[in-house]
Amino acid sequence: MKKGKLYLIPVPLAEGAEQSSYTLTHSAVVNRIDEYIVENEKTARKFLKAAGLSIPQSSLILHDYGKHAREKVDFQGIFAKIEQGKDIGLMSEAGCPGVADPGAEVVRQAHLRNVQVVPLVGPNSILLALMASGFNGQKFMFHGYLPIDKRDRTQKIKELEAQSKRENLTQIFMETPFRNDALFTELLRVCKPTTMLCIAANITSGEEIIQTRSVAEWKQAAAVDLHKIPAIFLLFA
Repeated sequence: MKKGKLYLIPVPLAEGAEQSSYTLTHSAVVNRIDEYIVENEKTARKFLKAAGLSIPQSSLILHDYGKHAREKVDFQGIFAKIEQGKDIGLMSEAGCPGVADPGAEVVRQAHLRNVQVVPLVGPNSILLALMASGFNGQKFMFHGYLPIDKRDRTQKIKELEAQSKRENLTQIFMETPFRNDALFTELLRVCKPTTMLCIAANITSGEEIIQTRSVAEWKQAAAVDLHKIPAIFLLFA
């Protein structure tokens, strides 16, 4: 019997974001899959509707892979169905599954079982921010979250700045939205005036902010409120 596949289905980054360019290409897939592993059921159902789902939502099977349910996911049962020929989809809360996303563990489980993984086209805040920054797109690193401890975070920022200068490298990182302003303040305090900093926030939304300036220019600019806003930080020394 031919095995099923695990489809990685991206979800829009922002409420009301333009998505027609890729949801139309997904409609054929979502209309033959009735079982998904999802990080957020509400987001998943809303996206499927926008993507042109024609089968009743009541017939869908959604496995909760949210923060408080991850340990309870029945990988054995899910992949047994794939082994029997059933295709299953994986969706994160926003953006691409597996990229700065816990769905990477689901994908790893698929590879361990020789299950084909099929990534679909969709938005990714890290790459969109890099594209719009004007920084080196040939050589870059994504670091996820920087340390919470202030002393460790300061040291890490200095290390990232020095490495960027030494290797002509774009450094990319993020923060929990309610700590964005503190990180931004720390970057302006620690980094050299000539170091370039790009802030990419609310990407693809109507309130999108993508601005690249030197640290010295940021210090002279009007204050930017990043509190509780999804943001990506890019540094190029």
